[in-house]
Amino acid sequence: MKNISLNSLKVSSPIKLKDLPTYIDVATSEKKKEKQLQKIREKLSKLQDKMYAHNKQGVLICLQGMDTAGKDSLIREVFKEFNARGVVVHSFKTPNTNELEHDFLWRHYLALPEKGKFSVFNRTHYENVLITRVHPEYIINENIPGIEKVEDITPEFWKNRLESINAFEKHVTSNGVILLKFFLHLSKEEQRQRLLRRLEKEKHNWKFSPDDLKERLLWDDYQKCYEEAINKTSKPYAPWLVIPADNKETARYLVAKSILEELEKYEFHYPELEDEVKDNIKMYHDKLASEK
Repeated sequence: MKNISLNSLKVSSPIKLKDLPTYIDVATSEKKKEKQLQKIREKLSKLQDKMYAHNKQGVLICLQGMDTAGKDSLIREVFKEFNARGVVVHSFKTPNTNELEHDFLWRHYLALPEKGKFSVFNRTHYENVLITRVHPEYIINENIPGIEKVEDITPEFWKNRLESINAFEKHVTSNGVILLKFFLHLSKEEQRQRLLRRLEKEKHNWKFSPDDLKERLLWDDYQKCYEEAINKTSKPYAPWLVIPADNKETARYLVAKSILEELEKYEFHYPELEDEVKDNIKMYHDKLASEK
């Protein structure tokens, strides 16, 4: 497989999404990509087991992208080798009544990973500066003091909300959470093709909603909001990686490889046994082996 520098996908200076590729030719077959992904999955599984025993840090994986970007299938394929006890997937939908009684980050705090575990946010706290920015009328439901109508939502409001996200991520990463954020960068034409497949294949019809077409009309608005959010919140402690997503297999490989490379920077290890237990391992073994 063609070697791809993952650093080239990391946002370390202001970007324009229209200038970034949605497709990368990795010069290999889909079968070989799957084999490479399988190798990475096995390594990640071993790291997960060791991290769980180490019990010092958690991992938060954030996935954002336009509709049909491939988030669900990516989660399925990247994390399929994980022990089920060690990974929890959260799909954030429209806030419910209870969630609206709290600040916009409250429900995301509740979903943070425990030490030794992974949390995957399928759509994330960034929805609060994406869909709500494209549809500012949703903000009214949050019942925020001083905001009674859309006209009350100022540019300062969005600036403060992005700063709150930065503070949230700074706080969690300084308390043991390893945070990786992936934007699955899909082309408008590829989204069209994927929506068509949902309509043409009966078994996928259930995934389609007429609202998909309404949101597609707002493509440029979403791209603008994504671009600003990524530029304002890609920090050394919480970097964004923009993943070319027109080919699902390539996107899965790049995300999995990025996670692996990040986790390999840490020295996870299994807990040491107490000296008394360690010194008597053979005795315990012989005692169990003699039971018949």
